[in-house]
Amino acid sequence: MTELKEPLTMEGPVCPLPLSHDEQIVMGHGSGGKMSHDLVAKYFVPSFDNPALRVGDDAGVVQPIPNARLAISTDSHVVAPLFFPGGDIGRLAVCGTVNDVAVMGALPLYMTAGFILEEGLPLATLTRVIESMRGAAEEARVQIVAGDTKVVQRGKADGLYINTTGVGLIPAGVSISGANAQPGDVVILSGPIGDHGIAVLGARGELGFEADVQSDIAPLNHLIQTMLQPSTRIHVLRDPTRGGVATTLNEIARQSHVGIVINESAIPVRPAVAAACEMLGFDPLYIANEGKLIVIVAREDADRVLQVMCATRYGEEAVVVSEVRAEPRGRVLMKTRLGSTRVVDVLMGEMLPRIC
Repeated sequence: MTELKEPLTMEGPVCPLPLSHDEQIVMGHGSGGKMSHDLVAKYFVPSFDNPALRVGDDAGVVQPIPNARLAISTDSHVVAPLFFPGGDIGRLAVCGTVNDVAVMGALPLYMTAGFILEEGLPLATLTRVIESMRGAAEEARVQIVAGDTKVVQRGKADGLYINTTGVGLIPAGVSISGANAQPGDVVILSGPIGDHGIAVLGARGELGFEADVQSDIAPLNHLIQTMLQPSTRIHVLRDPTRGGVATTLNEIARQSHVGIVINESAIPVRPAVAAACEMLGFDPLYIANEGKLIVIVAREDADRVLQVMCATRYGEEAVVVSEVRAEPRGRVLMKTRLGSTRVVDVLMGEMLPRIC
């Protein structure tokens, strides 16, 4: 493990906040960044407020019966195109919801699926998506137990949208939340970042060059359950989807009221992804992932957890990338390769639309 012991300083200007959008929905509201969070905080949370929602995690933890806790999460999937290297909207729908439940330490059990179908969608396309969902559900060992289908006019749905809800059982003694990070904890990343976002962009033909990148879509519940066996001090688990690793770490820092320091040289990025980001002016830290895991664990258990991850499917490339400190509270900093320190903020608007 790499320990970061140099004194911290924040260098460079901080970009001003964008103008607010109070009159209508704009594309940035769906980015997963600050505009998305502001929209949720202002409109949805006050109306739907309850203890499970208030915590702000990827799944709501409820206790409907004594001695049993459930993790419940819902998501809508609007990716374009429907099929891309390494995956499709069907696998994305299952894995995305399974992972949101699993990062609470829960064992995913059941799912529902709602389909918005566009008039004119070929039945062969629908069949392919359904088969992909079935395969992903079998891999994750979850059952799709309920669903719904609606059809809208031609030109109104880009072919197909899917809404899913997942339910999982949290074992006794497991308590994982974005609010649990503690100073001294170690941050582990399960593998290279940015694969999903660049794969989808390449499938749209918008790169302007060939990039051999496969989406990383995967169910992470088996990896997570394996990690929980050797350690009872895993404090936070998150899958960094929209907004990428940078936005997810900022969410955790704010929930836990801690500082998180990233070591830039430790962040794994595949060469093809790094090249695409450099050509397009993107930062891999903000690119969406669909099969990667952020793990925040007590330092005493970090080596043990890392070893287990590297021996388990979807965790073979896991590395330590950062650490948790007491200050600056609610902020994420990066120690650059040049030795300076800069602020890593949340994604402010739209980088790659319709990514998941």
